[in-house]
Amino acid sequence: MSRFTKLQTLGVIAETGMVPVFYHKDVEVARQVVKACYAGGVRAFEFTNRGDFAHEIFGELVKYAATECPDLILGVGSIVDPATAAQYLQLGANFVVGPLFNPEVAKICNRRLTPYTPGCGSVSEVGFAQEAGCDLCKVFPGDVLGANFVKGLKAPMPWSMLMVTGGVKPEEANLKSWFDAGVTCVGMGSNLFPAEVLKAQNWSAIADKCKETFGYIAAVRKK
Repeated sequence: MSRFTKLQTLGVIAETGMVPVFYHKDVEVARQVVKACYAGGVRAFEFTNRGDFAHEIFGELVKYAATECPDLILGVGSIVDPATAAQYLQLGANFVVGPLFNPEVAKICNRRLTPYTPGCGSVSEVGFAQEAGCDLCKVFPGDVLGANFVKGLKAPMPWSMLMVTGGVKPEEANLKSWFDAGVTCVGMGSNLFPAEVLKAQNWSAIADKCKETFGYIAAVRKK
C-alpha cells in the first residue's frame, strides 16, 4: 500500500515542481540515486518500469525510502497496462505514470485512490483522461509537442494540471519556457543523471544538480 494519500502526493508534486525519472538495474545504484535526489530537495521520485525484474528493484527502494528518506513519495513510470499497475500498487507505489492513456489503468488507480498521470499528446486525450479521474496529465513527448502546445491547451482548459516529460533540461531558460506556458511540474531523466556521473558514482553531483534545478524553478515561478 502507498504511504501517502492522493492529495498529499499531488500537493508535493505541484509544490516542488520537478519529478526525477530514473531506472537502473543495480539496486544499490538506484538507492544511492534516490538518496542523492532526496538530499537535493526531491520529494517525489519516479522509478520507471523499463527493465527485467524492475518491480523487484522498486520493492527494495520502497523499503529503503521508508527509513532513509521518510518524506519521499515514490511512484512508478512507463506503465501501459492495468496488471502492471496493480503489481506496483501492491509494492507501495504512491503514483503511477504512463507514456500513454489507458482507461483501465485509471480504474485500477482510482480504486486505490492513487494518482494516475497518463501520457497525452492531444487536447482530446487530456480531456478523456480528466474524465477518467486523472488530475495530473503528462504532456509527452514534450520535445515533440513543445511549450506552445501547453499554452494552447491551457487557454480553453485553464484548470488543467500538466506535467511535461521529454525535452526538459535543468537550465533556467528551458524551465522558464515550460512554466511560463503553464505546466504544473516537469519530469526530468537523463539530464539529471548523466552517464559519466553514474559511472563515477558521483552522488553529490546529482544532489547539487537537483538543488540547482529547484533554484531555477523557484526563480521562474516568481517571474
